[in-house]
Amino acid sequence: MGAAQSGPTEHEFQDIADRTGFSLEQIRNLNKRFKWLNNHQETLRREDFEKVLNLSRNPIRAQIIQAFFDKRNFGMNEVGLVEEIGFEEFLTVMSYFKPSNKKLTEDETEALRTKKLRFLFNMHDTDNDGTITLEEYRDLVEKLLSTCETLEQDTAKDIADAAMLEVARTTVVHMEPHEVYEGVTFEQFQQILKGLELETKMNVRFLQVNTTTMHCGK
Repeated sequence: MGAAQSGPTEHEFQDIADRTGFSLEQIRNLNKRFKWLNNHQETLRREDFEKVLNLSRNPIRAQIIQAFFDKRNFGMNEVGLVEEIGFEEFLTVMSYFKPSNKKLTEDETEALRTKKLRFLFNMHDTDNDGTITLEEYRDLVEKLLSTCETLEQDTAKDIADAAMLEVARTTVVHMEPHEVYEGVTFEQFQQILKGLELETKMNVRFLQVNTTTMHCGK
């Protein structure tokens, strides 16, 4: 890793606050978490997330960690993965989980929702081909069901296949016999999750930072 860092200045904190919507207090707390995770180095790597104990028990741990290193989530219209990230990239990804702290217009609310849905879509579109394929969806369902010790692997696959067929039935108006359902597009993904309240379902606690017992909780 890089050399030990002195951390962003107050001016830089304010600049980040203006761009992400985090308060200065929230940014200072997240900076403490960032430095705790990477041992006060300049960048954060995948192995640093091993310190987050609750994350190790999450069945989709790999997708969550990869989201922090996916260029699509940095807001720069780039694709691919990076090996390490700085504090700004860390904060940008964390901002997807930030509930709004101000009253938004209808257009602003929709834009924020679209941004969060795109982040979720990217997390499951692991090969970045613009669709969540049956294989990707099956892999997700199998991981989510992996904590059910009595559920056999073939049963998990059957559940994934049946769920994808139901998605196909509700999102595709008509499909010819020779056509193959290639997967869920982002537009279909938006439709599927139309009723999901992201403000309450997609958030993370970050205001209370205790570096002796730090963990990611629901």
